[in-house]
Amino acid sequence: MAVDALTVSLLAVLAFYLRRDTSIFQPGHPTGLGASEWFFLAYLCGFAVVLIPISKAHGLYGSLHTLSGLHEQRLTVQSAVIASLILAGALYFTHATSISRAVVVATMVSSTVLLCIRRAAWRICVYRNYDRDIGTRNVLIIGMGPSGLAIRNHLRRIRRLGYTFKGFVLTPQECDKYRHSLHSQERSLSVTEVLGGVDQLSTLIRRHFIDELFITGVCTRPTVRALIEQASELGVDVRVIPDLYEGIGITSPVEYVGQFPTLPVRFRNMAVGSLLAKRILDIIVSFVAIVLTTPLMLLIAAAIYMDSSGPILYCAERVGRRGHTFCCWKFRTMVAGAEALQSKLLHLNERDGVLFKVTHDPRITRVGRLLRKYSLDELPQFFNVLLGDMSIVGPRPPLAREVTQYKLSHLRRLDVSPGITGLWQVQARQDPSFDQYISLDTFYVDSWSLWLDFKIMIRTFAVILSGTGS
Repeated sequence: MAVDALTVSLLAVLAFYLRRDTSIFQPGHPTGLGASEWFFLAYLCGFAVVLIPISKAHGLYGSLHTLSGLHEQRLTVQSAVIASLILAGALYFTHATSISRAVVVATMVSSTVLLCIRRAAWRICVYRNYDRDIGTRNVLIIGMGPSGLAIRNHLRRIRRLGYTFKGFVLTPQECDKYRHSLHSQERSLSVTEVLGGVDQLSTLIRRHFIDELFITGVCTRPTVRALIEQASELGVDVRVIPDLYEGIGITSPVEYVGQFPTLPVRFRNMAVGSLLAKRILDIIVSFVAIVLTTPLMLLIAAAIYMDSSGPILYCAERVGRRGHTFCCWKFRTMVAGAEALQSKLLHLNERDGVLFKVTHDPRITRVGRLLRKYSLDELPQFFNVLLGDMSIVGPRPPLAREVTQYKLSHLRRLDVSPGITGLWQVQARQDPSFDQYISLDTFYVDSWSLWLDFKIMIRTFAVILSGTGS
């Protein structure tokens, strides 16, 4: 607040002096101010006094992770505009005709721009500190159910949230199950992350310098009350994560009905006009992409041909909209006959549910590994988009064997055409959770709009350039 007030006040004084007389910087120029000029300066500095409470009301002085960078910039501009309107109204009602409107406008515009730059620079500095574990908050997650595992993956994947995950604390019910599941897959994946039970919570909080507790939905109400009381005595913040309907609502925004927080789950039909616009956009984008990437695809084809024996293109039978099966074209990234070898690698699967993923898959060729890293193996799918089997943006096209294992609710994701990129690819590509995979695709189907497609396409470029594929 102090920095914002000082910034705006200095800009107001600078704008005033530059407007008053540009020769003030010359030696021997008088610098005294009259009563009306002091009155004018007070008006301009009053802009800073008004801006601070408005910015605070918009949440601009809270934690960074509560606002995205773009949302913060929008609220900064909004706060500055509101403060500017209040200042303009004060000038109008007091009939301050002697005050230069040019100085007022210059102060408002320059303050808005500089505040946006200042907040963006501050956010970048904080994010860099988070990457070095400076200024982060240490957290424990109470409960190792689906919500606990999902929030653990989320905190690790998005470092800009400013949290350092220290481990799981098991509820009494989970402790009993944990002791009897020594050879379960879930325990083997998280055995080093379990720090103890809730009866050891005080010791764990002190030992690991915990700042915040995340209580998941596997805890009973009496357990939650007891944990909150214990955290209050130790001066630790608490967040309660609801575990609603096995993952539904993970991506839903919280809306308040009066004072009650709710997670809305909406269902609506897509407008015919919007679908037509989406199809026209698919045709234009895919045609342009094919024209621009043809030289690159020819180079990739030559590299695949020289690297290993087998066809250059690979036809994967996928399930599309309304259960329609089609041939999804990709550049071959594995050795010939790779599907027959998959049964021997099932014990290395890193995904849960019906998904299959092995980070260091021995079937992947040298060229194939590079193609997968930057998603270049999916370039031939632009031809699938032209044919109408796929869209630029949509849920990931599943294999037929995956669909046979779907629950009835999972089939909701097949109501739209599959896409080359989608919400899951740009938001949780490395997340092994099948529930998160289904939840994001279902959220896309229920919340689809052309604007959402544009945002996903923009984020896709960042994902491709980061080389997070595998």
